[in-house]
Amino acid sequence: MSHKCKITVLRRELFPDLVERYLADPKTDKCPFFQEGQEFVVKADNYFTMLNGQFCSEAWDAISRYVYAALQGGSIMRGWTNDEKTMIACCNDGTRPVIFKLERVDG
Repeated sequence: MSHKCKITVLRRELFPDLVERYLADPKTDKCPFFQEGQEFVVKADNYFTMLNGQFCSEAWDAISRYVYAALQGGSIMRGWTNDEKTMIACCNDGTRPVIFKLERVDG
């Protein structure tokens, strides 16, 4: 059986107080790389290329281990989420994080 992982952008957040205090550009807005509702499908042939350059490298670094587990048919978050094939994760930008839903797709 082959597996895929569907990544959906749920939210782009912004913490203005942290942006103003810590970023070089205090007028920085939400992440421009992603949009809410955007979807990506990861398969074995595009996993190692970050979807052929369509994905932010920092966000990929934060979620890629879970995507890999899904591609192998494993449980993404057994016992943590109400469906072991689904996980909610985010990138590691603490001032303007992007929230993702990862779903293992079987078959």
